[in-house]
Amino acid sequence: MKLIVAIIRENQLDQVREALFNADIKRITVSRVSGHGRIQSDEEIYRGKKMIPNLTAGMRIEIALNDEFVDVTIDAIMAAAVPNEDGMVGGGKIFVMPLERCIRIRTHEEGREAI
Repeated sequence: MKLIVAIIRENQLDQVREALFNADIKRITVSRVSGHGRIQSDEEIYRGKKMIPNLTAGMRIEIALNDEFVDVTIDAIMAAAVPNEDGMVGGGKIFVMPLERCIRIRTHEEGREAI
């Protein structure tokens, strides 16, 4: 079992959800997040003080799945989250982590049946 965490641009959420749905990945969790990656904004001067601009808004998608769905899920996210404009940086990240245990609360199922 794996846990996939993807950080994408806000405006790409609908495309990614549709791509995941078409790949038969229908159970996801989505959260609003903010942060910045490798490319940091230049300092700005505001009222005589140096300021670092605000964090960039994004979306965090979490998907718990069985091992055979990992590559399909990654391919769907990557295909749908490609930056729309030429030269646009900051397309996001995908993290794949081992998932030690999964339990469905309602039925007490564990492991691959719980996912």
